[in-house]
Amino acid sequence: MLSKMSKLLLVLFDPSEALQAAGFAQALGLPFDVLSLTGTVDPDLGADRILNAGWNDVPPADGAAKAIASVATGYSHIAAVSNMRSKDVLARLAGLLDAAMVTDVIGLESPTLFRRPVVAGSIVATVEVLATPVVLTVRPAGFAKAERRGSSAAETVSLDASSKARRSGASARGGGRPDLTQAKVVVSGGRPLRDAETFEKIIGGLADKLGGAVGATRAAVDSGIAANELQVGQTGKIVAPNLYIAAGISGSTQHMAGIKDSKVIVAINKDADAPIFEVADFGLVADLYDAVPELTSKV
Repeated sequence: MLSKMSKLLLVLFDPSEALQAAGFAQALGLPFDVLSLTGTVDPDLGADRILNAGWNDVPPADGAAKAIASVATGYSHIAAVSNMRSKDVLARLAGLLDAAMVTDVIGLESPTLFRRPVVAGSIVATVEVLATPVVLTVRPAGFAKAERRGSSAAETVSLDASSKARRSGASARGGGRPDLTQAKVVVSGGRPLRDAETFEKIIGGLADKLGGAVGATRAAVDSGIAANELQVGQTGKIVAPNLYIAAGISGSTQHMAGIKDSKVIVAINKDADAPIFEVADFGLVADLYDAVPELTSKV
């Protein structure tokens, strides 16, 4: 049971998550503090305090979890926006705190009742948490953006993030495109794209014209056509853009689980019986090699 001292610690791995994450915090209805690991956030999110760790980048998960745990004592809830990095770190944090954990929260009924998708999004389960603290990852598309409220006091905190792990390297593609999980427009491609060069030319070309991000199916990633960080779906990134364009994507269950909260879904596929047409708002039965370049030229 929650006590009268219940309070949320909202962990931000990137300051761009602030407004959407604070929307969950305000929906939860508990007083909250913000821990910004990298960068600084606007002070008017309605938080009691804003703690700035000042990291240039988030360290490996074991070090990050230990650092967050050092300031998480006394909170009834610890939450972050749901993505691959937060799930990695917060799962370790839950272990360190001996806490309950609920992932991919898309709605709530009370501070102890949360809704989350299961079975690749085909069912929404209501989970009751009877233990404290509880660690949560949240899909922000399920919540309204935060209302701007009075300014919060900000302070810098020094966190020990020493880790037994070391990054041997990092790679990223995108040439300045918006973050996949935050983009308002996402253009994704599937296995029919023959190779990485063709994928970038066709899918990346349209995305750049629209000022959007690039996504890919698991099949495209496994085939080496697209980079791993572009994977959208249950085992990849969850997206909820205003516009999602799926080119050459049949619509597997695991992929649809990652795009179900998109405002408008446009499908381009030469197979008129592709399952994605059952959920798409607009569908074009055409060869992507003809349709996408023509669409790009007209934007």
